[in-house]
Amino acid sequence: MDGDSAVFDHRDHPEHPGWKTWRLRDDTRFNSVVLGEMIVRVEGDKCRLRMFPERKHTNLQDMIHGAITLSLIDVSLFAAMRTEGDAGPAVTLELSTQFIGAGRPDEPLDAVVEVLRETGRMLFLRGDVVQDYRLVAAFSGLVRKASKK
Repeated sequence: MDGDSAVFDHRDHPEHPGWKTWRLRDDTRFNSVVLGEMIVRVEGDKCRLRMFPERKHTNLQDMIHGAITLSLIDVSLFAAMRTEGDAGPAVTLELSTQFIGAGRPDEPLDAVVEVLRETGRMLFLRGDVVQDYRLVAAFSGLVRKASKK
């Protein structure tokens, strides 16, 4: 899905060739306030959502806080759904995550997601959170699309 809408901005990113913006126009919402700037691109049958960690995203060990990783994963499920073309409202029903390594705050954090199957109302997804070639987490999720009225 290209372009933008009254609530969502998704267009070519001027500073990151090959990437698109990924933001809600209302910057008082969770995504903007907690995660900050995010960009997205499609890589074959996968969607890569990238955030740029800051100090506010770290824990007392100066690594990316697990809640930030989980938040990125949750948002990435919807990025994958939207880039696959279905941009309607939906909710996360299930999210299973395995933390494998620590995320470093000095480099981008990427969630790479693939849609395994889509039915009329459900999307089954899985992916990895990575920094460069280091695996930070693995996950699977189930998203339910809203009923058509």
